[in-house]
Amino acid sequence: MKMFCYQCEQTAKGTGCNVSGVCGKKPEVAALQDIILHQLYALGYCAHQKRQQGKKDDEIDRFVVEALFSTVTNVNFDFERLKQIIRNADELKGKAEKDLRGPVPKSVAFFPAQTDDELIAQGTELGILNTHSNEDIRSLQHLLTYGLKGMAAYADHALILGETDDTIFSFFHEALAFLNKPDPTVDELVGLCLRCGEMNVRTMEILDDAHTGHFGHPEPTQVSTVRKPGPAIVVSGHDLPDLEALLKQTEGTGVNVYTHGEMLPAHGYPGLKKYPHLAGHFGTAWQNQQKEFDGAPAAFLFTTNCIQKPRSSYIDRVFTTGLVAWPGVSHVDKRDFTSVIEKAKALGGFEAREGGKLMTGFGHNAVLGVADKVVDAVKNGAIRHFFLVGGCDGAKPGRNYYTEFVEKAPKDTVIMTLACGKFRFNHLDIGDIGGIPRLLDIGQCNDSYSAIKIAQALSEAFNCGINELPLSLILSWYEQKAVVILLSLLYLGIKNIRLGPTLPAFISPNILSFLVKNYGIAPIDEPQKDLDTLLS
Repeated sequence: MKMFCYQCEQTAKGTGCNVSGVCGKKPEVAALQDIILHQLYALGYCAHQKRQQGKKDDEIDRFVVEALFSTVTNVNFDFERLKQIIRNADELKGKAEKDLRGPVPKSVAFFPAQTDDELIAQGTELGILNTHSNEDIRSLQHLLTYGLKGMAAYADHALILGETDDTIFSFFHEALAFLNKPDPTVDELVGLCLRCGEMNVRTMEILDDAHTGHFGHPEPTQVSTVRKPGPAIVVSGHDLPDLEALLKQTEGTGVNVYTHGEMLPAHGYPGLKKYPHLAGHFGTAWQNQQKEFDGAPAAFLFTTNCIQKPRSSYIDRVFTTGLVAWPGVSHVDKRDFTSVIEKAKALGGFEAREGGKLMTGFGHNAVLGVADKVVDAVKNGAIRHFFLVGGCDGAKPGRNYYTEFVEKAPKDTVIMTLACGKFRFNHLDIGDIGGIPRLLDIGQCNDSYSAIKIAQALSEAFNCGINELPLSLILSWYEQKAVVILLSLLYLGIKNIRLGPTLPAFISPNILSFLVKNYGIAPIDEPQKDLDTLLS
């Protein structure tokens, strides 16, 4: 059975996975995800039509966000759970299409088959290469689709904490409805991609409000990588409310809780760091989990995307929750982590082991609290340049560039970072400038809004545009959340971004030329060469 997927950076041969996904996605799973996207075009059309009639559907609003997030790389690999999403989507469409008027697009007329084999066959027919025949139109359609997927991840995190904005739901439906259009123009799609970036800025803003409102503003914090003796649970992903619930349920049990990957910034939040059994950080970025988890006597909880196929040596101690799923792995519903805690106790946990320290917690509130010192350091020449070196990490060769870039950056420059790309260099001691750390970990990819706030504040302080600041963006990407952050940066008019380790396979040559001409996007080169260019 064949498949085709090119939505992530590590896609096979830099063109597309056509046998099985590099991420572990099987062709039959890819087929179901393609059906879900087709159904979401239908639901978006129905919801957009209803809104034009003055009607809203909260159930569709939430479903669209969760279903889009479920198709993001490294989230849901479980055939049965994906099949249930398809059934739910069909049921919602059946209710919503009663309000439609006039002819409907093919997606609305679609009905999923009843047998597994027939479903897979349907999904194969709805795959990526069976969309628009024009390469540039298809490229922009997929850029928009992947942007919507990434924005759905951020919207879901905010929804879980009760933060919403109806304009975000409205845009989801408008954009999905538009993707039914048989002959869109390049200008229409470019406009929608930039609006997706605009709406994602708003989405990240309400997510920031949700996090800081619930857990407090992050504070600069040293995080231990020491392993304490005793039962242990390692929490991966991005979902802070899941971590909070687990910390509450493990109070007084003797179980230590460790963060992994993108959960490292949790240690900076007052509402989470107050728990003494939040013991430290385990491991590095998501792509190293198979090696780092191998045989470890701990329970592992995945809260959002980042899961890889568990090895047989530890699959019995892996748990998923929320939208994450892997076939054969225990799934936790309603944040009842009893089974995870019991497994941790049964395994006995770690023996004492020495470690080091990592720094995190430099969100916009912390950085802007010393903005006067930062501005003075720039004016007196102590700080020459800021580099935002961040984004996704991954296993594909070429990401050592980011380590070398930070190592070679002159001592009068400051490195801001976020997302799991930081694990390429956050263990380095690169010193400080007049008490200001040279390495500032802003947080998760979810905290990209903090980086935007910092850049905007510096722009105001120096009375200049963001592109006139001594600031350069050196980004690494892997999946769809990185795609929508790029769209947000383009919407904000930020230019001359360096992107790597490779450029997206779904961007056609003509669309790439458009981005280079209008925004100065360029692939990363040699670290020293890029430094020389950016500092010249």
